[in-house]
Amino acid sequence: MIIDIITLFPETVGDVLSESIIGRAQERGYVRINCHQLRDYTKNRQKQVDDYPYGGGKGMILQADPLYNCWEHICKTAGGPVYTVLMSAQGNTFRQRDALRLRDKGRLILVCGHYEGVDERFIEECVDEEISLGDFVLTGGEIPALAVADAVCRLVPGVLADESCFLEESHFSGLLEYPQYSRPEIWHGRAVPPVLLSGHHVNIARWRRKESLRRTMLRRSDMMAEFRPDKEDIKLIKEIESEMSIDDARDSEA
Repeated sequence: MIIDIITLFPETVGDVLSESIIGRAQERGYVRINCHQLRDYTKNRQKQVDDYPYGGGKGMILQADPLYNCWEHICKTAGGPVYTVLMSAQGNTFRQRDALRLRDKGRLILVCGHYEGVDERFIEECVDEEISLGDFVLTGGEIPALAVADAVCRLVPGVLADESCFLEESHFSGLLEYPQYSRPEIWHGRAVPPVLLSGHHVNIARWRRKESLRRTMLRRSDMMAEFRPDKEDIKLIKEIESEMSIDDARDSEA
């Protein structure tokens, strides 16, 4: 997996992605992340990459030319067009299924927007899709690019120890992940659920699935509405609903 990031802050972005799991993955050759300084691709002697917007308004706009020059250089190096994503507050919200989809592209260009936006002509000519982290605005596209690069790279075979490291995580299966516990067995008077100490793998798997369903039902009704349960899930959901009804009744009595 190769990811090229077009940014005004390549050292900052590169430093973050050279640490921890993604850093080790780069050392081992599973992924390669190239950070390109946008100012290196302008013909302006002052290394200026922004200018005032036509029509007036506050702020500056990233110019099309430096962005295109950098994009073209990457594509020539790659031997052809590379799937290009602009980090933008106007994009579709990034989800786990997008990380899987982008991983399968093999190579990506992530463009970090800045200032008040990007010249629309560059977007029309070079960008395949726009991605947002959510309904809020950041000062630049570096943080979203870091998030997307991390989410995509950790799905590349070999980056994590085993596929099971992400197969049961929140969002991968359409549910939130079940609660996790570690030593000590009792902490501040709170005990680890007995089933996790039983060594009975079937019961543990059932408990984890049930708690994933319960957590998603309680915290993310939007995800639950899209989830398609199988027969065993339906049984577990009915159990959860029954338990919740009993708890509600106890609360009302109290």
